[in-house]
Amino acid sequence: QVQLVESGGGLVQPGGSLRLICAASGFTFSLSTMRWYRQAPGKEREFVAAISSTGGSTNYGDSVKGRFTISRDNAKNTVSLQMNSLKPEDTAVYYCNALRYSNYWGQGTQVTVSA
Repeated sequence: QVQLVESGGGLVQPGGSLRLICAASGFTFSLSTMRWYRQAPGKEREFVAAISSTGGSTNYGDSVKGRFTISRDNAKNTVSLQMNSLKPEDTAVYYCNALRYSNYWGQGTQVTVSA
């Protein structure tokens, strides 16, 4: 059974940093492109970042380019999202997702950027 468990969220001041981690199980992690999405209250889920199965290719949503970095550890079945220079508009619940199992979502982790 596909399981995705996100952690690392919290309350941070504007300009601060957070590192999110997603622990995956129930599928062959090393063969799957992984993605991060976020959803703010009253808004649709938004693409944040993706990383290929080997980690050799990444891409980002326009709103986070240059500030967020996605990475993965295939030995630990984890994917991370380093978020720097956070803005209030980054406030959302953040989710990870496996491209091959796109219908499966974790519980998400709340990120709140506020002074």
